Amino acid sequence: MPEREDEKVKMEVEVAAACERLHKALCECHRRIPAGPARNSACRHLNRALADCMVATICPSESEAVRSLCTSSGTALKRSQCQEARLSLSVCLSSHQQHYST
Repeated sequence: MPEREDEKVKMEVEVAAACERLHKALCECHRRIPAGPARNSACRHLNRALADCMVATICPSESEAVRSLCTSSGTALKRSQCQEARLSLSVCLSSHQQHYST
């Protein structure tokens, strides 16, 4: 298996292990509630939690920076740091998306 494929499998395993409980809960929510506004409302918190888990697993330092710097409006400096942290997270996620989507 090429090195890139090994990295892809490793990342998939890490994400699956870290977020497995949330994924199962979201699947169960979708199984129990028919498609539509009720499901969207009932499963929204699980969908968000799973997304947060995946992002934190894939880009841990960038995710933590956003969490710590973007929690309140703060000073102009903090807002600027928040914007930089969000950009770094976006770049990290984009690089993984491009690297692993084959």
